[in-house]
Amino acid sequence: MGIVLNKPKMGVTLPEMLEELNIPMEIDVPKDVVLDGGPVKADRGFVLHTDDVFAEGATLEIDDTFCMTATHDILIAIGSAPPRQSVMALGYSGWGAGQLEIELADNAWLIGRPTNDLVFGRAYSEKWNLALTEIGIDSGHLQVSPGHA
Repeated sequence: MGIVLNKPKMGVTLPEMLEELNIPMEIDVPKDVVLDGGPVKADRGFVLHTDDVFAEGATLEIDDTFCMTATHDILIAIGSAPPRQSVMALGYSGWGAGQLEIELADNAWLIGRPTNDLVFGRAYSEKWNLALTEIGIDSGHLQVSPGHA
């Protein structure tokens, strides 16, 4: 699974989402946008966050910095004792069995390490270039063939 991190959902902020879900807000929750994480299960929320908040049995540790939680627990934490950094997305991108491996073998994807700016940064329109820069690629040198994304 993958979560798109550079596509804000227009008109949806984190406090509005928490209010709609009746999550108590004991702190002033930042008016961060909610991201459009992908076309699959667009009504399901996923929170990528730092490892200072961990819900046993619910939080997936991605590496020694990043975690993902997709349960009510993380929303309650965001409203009261939030992680140092987090971003919420609705939906995700998914692949069928073996599909991603084939796309990787066909060089349809570039792979790099996540950074705080890529995951939690708010410069959404700059993330694609930032990701390329992180792996040493100048976007001006890329060629896109018609019919390929």
